[in-house]
Amino acid sequence: MTIKIGDKLPESTFRLVTADGPKPVTTSEFFGGRKIVLFGLPGAFTPTCHKNHLPGFVAEAAAIKAKGVDEIAMTCVNDHYVLTAWQEATGAAGKVAFLADGSADFAKAIGLELDATAGGLGIRSKRYSALIEDGVVKLLNVEESPGKADLSGAAHILAQLG
Repeated sequence: MTIKIGDKLPESTFRLVTADGPKPVTTSEFFGGRKIVLFGLPGAFTPTCHKNHLPGFVAEAAAIKAKGVDEIAMTCVNDHYVLTAWQEATGAAGKVAFLADGSADFAKAIGLELDATAGGLGIRSKRYSALIEDGVVKLLNVEESPGKADLSGAAHILAQLG
């Protein structure tokens, strides 16, 4: 079942990319008591993710946080080694927290997994953005096509934040 506005995030464990290496963190630990813009995407270094989706959040990080958002975080079905390299390559450190969902456990738990096996990518995350307040979904924007980053992009959620 796909998560919807008003639902609490299910318990799952990510590997948070930190300067000291990966840190296991649960959804309740990361999202509890905070207002977070979360976006999910199919994969690090993939064309739309690398050229369109992530760069918008890096560029708009200050404007999003100025709307009362405590943190911006992204998740995708990649391991923390790949996400560490991607964070370094994109200059996203300090602007976007990277949450590795290496086995797609979180993507499956929220019903937003994407079967990209036909393209040789295996199970991934659908492309989306969400506003999470104290672990509860307040806004949710899911793209119909993995090659688009319009509804799930930084500009769209920034406009929704008012």
